[in-house]
Amino acid sequence: MNQLETQWDKLLKIKTTGRDDSHSDQYRYPYEPTSYLVLERLANSGLIRKNNTLIDYGTGKGRVCFYLSYQTRCKSIGIEYDERIFQGAMENKERAVASNRTAFALCNAENYEVPKEVDRCYFFNPFSVEIFQSVLARIYESYYENPRELLLFFYYPSEEYVSKLMTEEQLMFYDEIDTSDLFPGEDARERILIFQVC
Repeated sequence: MNQLETQWDKLLKIKTTGRDDSHSDQYRYPYEPTSYLVLERLANSGLIRKNNTLIDYGTGKGRVCFYLSYQTRCKSIGIEYDERIFQGAMENKERAVASNRTAFALCNAENYEVPKEVDRCYFFNPFSVEIFQSVLARIYESYYENPRELLLFFYYPSEEYVSKLMTEEQLMFYDEIDTSDLFPGEDARERILIFQVC
């Protein structure tokens, strides 16, 4: 395990390292935390600030929420369907540094009603395109009820996600954050794609 990963977990007073695929299937993918190097680049992009509210879909143990709330002062909501992994997020919340700005919901992402103050959404391939379609419908619903700048971040997007994103009329490509230099090898997926709801 990379030293930076453990250092950040220690600083934030959380435990989020390691992968867990005990409850994954063809629709819901394994828990795997986003690298802190990637989150640092996202935090430094200036696209998430203290007046923003972010949803992390498939939050797992809450790393994205705790880190971004700590670094950018944004509010964050983590959505997790796996009760056992959700417990890990709740245990982290009890002692985490930025816990006053984080909240978690135990539910299926497609059933979660997006609060009107949410204006940032983060995805690290948490579920299938079928579920993603339902989640997008919820996001659009929230946007139409309360139009606002609403950005969606997709880290390490799968081909299925990219194809879906490119055909969505309500989404406009906004920007891309290259993360390929953070890891060895040439991996075209090593990036964060950003889309705006319109």
